Amino acid sequence: MKQYAVVAYDYTDAEALDRRMANRDAHLTGVRELAKQGKFLSGGAILNDEGRMIGSNAHFCFSDRQALDAWLESEPYMTGRVWERVDIREVKLFDPNA
Repeated sequence: MKQYAVVAYDYTDAEALDRRMANRDAHLTGVRELAKQGKFLSGGAILNDEGRMIGSNAHFCFSDRQALDAWLESEPYMTGRVWERVDIREVKLFDPNA
């Protein structure tokens, strides 16, 4: 399994936060399912200086990049036009228990 860091920035139009909130429950349900499968490792919202959600950052574990990309195709923040720009990098996370 490969580990990936995903940093996604939301659209900045006037309706961007409304789209995020409209898709949030479906997004979190999917993330919880990935966590049960051992694919979601950590993550959360990126906040601006006012504390408003403007993006997401997360660490995932997938068999390969194609599996990650396949998940992204159905991710509500992608299909619901919440995330405008997504940066994905393969990483090797530090395990403090090793």
